[in-house]
Amino acid sequence: MAYLLVKTLHLVFVIAWMAAVFYLPRILVNIAEAGDAPAVRERLFLMGQRLYRFGHVMFAITLMLGLLLWLHFHVAGGWLHAKLLLVVLLLAYYIVSGRMLKRAATGTPLPSARALRWFNELPLPLLVMIVWLVLAKPF
Repeated sequence: MAYLLVKTLHLVFVIAWMAAVFYLPRILVNIAEAGDAPAVRERLFLMGQRLYRFGHVMFAITLMLGLLLWLHFHVAGGWLHAKLLLVVLLLAYYIVSGRMLKRAATGTPLPSARALRWFNELPLPLLVMIVWLVLAKPF
């Protein structure tokens, strides 16, 4: 019973973190398209900063629950190593998104809205691979 509860909570917090992973780059697209509208840009920067902090909290909780699954319930396998590598790549992507937001807030120009839209698509294949590894446990 405890295993299922921890696994359920881990999944719920993963979903919350992935919402932030997907939405933060979209905020960057909106900032890039906002032009010189200071009120709109301020609101988007505020939204982005709050979302970035929220995402870090969700990731921390997810990490703690994942560690609990690994250490206490002995979840293991080669698939787990591959999954963790992909999770590290997703975390790096999220941190890069947050740094783009911070630099843009200080006046550094963002890439084009089109480039940011492509950037926004990068986490989807990683997430698909992670879910497949978790469900299939191929090795």
